[in-house]
Amino acid sequence: MNIQTFFLFSLPFFFTLPFFIHFDSYMIDSDDLVFGSFRLLEVDNRVILPILTHIKLLVTSADVLHSWSIPAFGIKIDAAPGRLSQASLFIKREGVYYGQCSEICGVNHGFMPIVIKTISYDVFYKWLIIKGKIS
Repeated sequence: MNIQTFFLFSLPFFFTLPFFIHFDSYMIDSDDLVFGSFRLLEVDNRVILPILTHIKLLVTSADVLHSWSIPAFGIKIDAAPGRLSQASLFIKREGVYYGQCSEICGVNHGFMPIVIKTISYDVFYKWLIIKGKIS
């Protein structure tokens, strides 16, 4: 498998005990899209983040240069192998935000979309309970 065509996310949480949620995010093929979805921008696993919370991003790469970019947040972070880049976010509104790798990192670099869904902290906390991560 070519690791240049997807993002791996690890979301750490620190409640009573620290834990992580790990998942991959692949672009959905055009044949599998639901009506109304954006071609080349929709993924199988969206990143879920709470609003009105300070979020620290740590970005790195396993293979080549990448650039994690979400234009609506005004953020673009370069990911280089062996380096750890960081940025912070404070999201004010609920919604769905789209971005993609904006670095020429290989043949399929245009096929590395990022989708972030932001929800209220209460709904986010319930989502973590449903995921079985907290009680």
